[in-house]
Amino acid sequence: MSKHRRSRREARRVTPAARATAVEAPLASEAVDAVDEVDQTSEAVAEAVRRTSTGLLSASVLMAAGTLVSRLSGFVRSALIFAAIGASLNADIFTGANTIPNALYILLAGGIFNVVLVPQLVRAMKNDVDGGEAYAQRIVTLGLLVLGISTVVLVIFAPLLVRLVFDSMLFDPGNEDALSSAYALMRYCLPQIFFYGAFVLAGQILNSRGRFGPMMWAPIANNVISCAVLVTYIAVYGSSNGSDGFTNGEELLLGVGSTVGIAVQALILVPYLKAAGFHYRPRFDFRGVGLGHTLRLGAWTLAFILVNQVMYVVVTRIGTSAGLLAIANGEPDPAGTTVYASAFLITQVPHGVITVSLVTATMPLISRLAAEGDFPAMRAEIRSNIRLVLSLIAPIAVAVFALSTPLGTVVASWGAMAGNTDTVSATIASFAPAIIFFSLHYMSLRGFYALEDTRTPFFLQIVLATVNIGLALSLASQVTPNAISSVLALAYGAAYLVGSLLAITVLSFRIGPVVDWSALGFLVRLVTACLLAGAAMLACGVFLSEPLGLDGDGKVAALLSLVVFGGVGAVTYLVAAWLLRLTEVTSVVRTVLRR
Repeated sequence: MSKHRRSRREARRVTPAARATAVEAPLASEAVDAVDEVDQTSEAVAEAVRRTSTGLLSASVLMAAGTLVSRLSGFVRSALIFAAIGASLNADIFTGANTIPNALYILLAGGIFNVVLVPQLVRAMKNDVDGGEAYAQRIVTLGLLVLGISTVVLVIFAPLLVRLVFDSMLFDPGNEDALSSAYALMRYCLPQIFFYGAFVLAGQILNSRGRFGPMMWAPIANNVISCAVLVTYIAVYGSSNGSDGFTNGEELLLGVGSTVGIAVQALILVPYLKAAGFHYRPRFDFRGVGLGHTLRLGAWTLAFILVNQVMYVVVTRIGTSAGLLAIANGEPDPAGTTVYASAFLITQVPHGVITVSLVTATMPLISRLAAEGDFPAMRAEIRSNIRLVLSLIAPIAVAVFALSTPLGTVVASWGAMAGNTDTVSATIASFAPAIIFFSLHYMSLRGFYALEDTRTPFFLQIVLATVNIGLALSLASQVTPNAISSVLALAYGAAYLVGSLLAITVLSFRIGPVVDWSALGFLVRLVTACLLAGAAMLACGVFLSEPLGLDGDGKVAALLSLVVFGGVGAVTYLVAAWLLRLTEVTSVVRTVLRR
């Protein structure tokens, strides 16, 4: 046996415990494997492998930092939406028109781009003589063609999309102005589909070459432009909280401004592609180069996304019905879709900062282990990731629940919404359990994608969507309009609880037990630490708010409550984690402090 092969075998001898506690260790064995199998004349691929081997936590921290800044700028954007157009039917119209392009992009190509291309690009880098350059060029060419044609067709049929997304009451007599604005905003925002796709195509090529940071930092530019658009709106048109639609100028500013932000987000990645050694030129020789395999994998992913988007449309229609029902009954308009979307954005921050960053950094590794048939190592990596993510996500979910009232005030108490954020706070609290279950489900599905199994996630998603739609419809029909956004959040969390448990069970049949007996002790320690932190934050709210002068409904008092009470909760959790020997937490703390 050669010395090189012995070093590869020895590098793989990492126990599950070591993987769980030493997450900052360089991925030496994976770098050796990649270098051994990639054509040595391809300097671009070799450099990508060296970058990938710099360490899991380094890549994750870089992406997490970018995502955190992006999400914080997203908070500012959400606050400006409330300040500019309030939380009424107008807000729902803008929110629906501005979010449907992302949903349609995901339906058309997002699933293929996000979860199928990374394993395929990694394999092309390892097996192709040119390091996967030609394969990536063909993928980009085909992707841009599909996105461009689809965008033009969808803009033409924008009125049909409005009828699909918004509740039928929008078409009733008396809502003509609001309906006209929905048509206009939909047309202005639909070109975002093309730019979302271009952004993800470029970002996944960078990820496959070990450049994880740019894709996480680029959305900040979009949020900055969106904030500038909303500030301009307030300066020119003032704040409003209406239900009678927008003027032509307002529609143009909001719709085109939002699309420009997505376009800039995509263009920012172009220089990074060149720096990573990728030089794009259009290639139309799609036959006989393995794209059929990629598209066959993507067919099941497309079906998966279709189920997901059916769920999205149903929830959106229920959300818009809240405002329309309130208007019909002469009640205050609670803007169900806007409140739901804003609360969802807040509760997705820990997922984006922690889970997505970690999974993006480890997906090439897990895919490589799956391709080699090394299921024990693959299982250990997934198990380690789940523990690490839960140890960081769970206390944040508890904090979101405990501090939902000041969170709602900070985000939504602006303009016409000042002092009227109870619905937002209740929806944020209702979303708290979903923070944990969504991330758990997300990580579990990546195991199937690494195995190039896109069929099983489709059937799992059917179960999840059925639970979500069934609960959403049944719960929404039993509550008042201002509670609809909260029950939609509860239905979402319950569905992902079912989905995550089912996904872990099925994955365990494929690669062996993902959850072993040691997980029980880990969960007991984790729940104990989270309960102590939650109790500390709630106690502070009850006993310290008045003495500290933080019992008002102002934004300053709410922000101070988040900082002070959240800080108490964080310290309590860290101390409890140290006492209970939650090594995943202490390892991350040591690594972050050292860096």
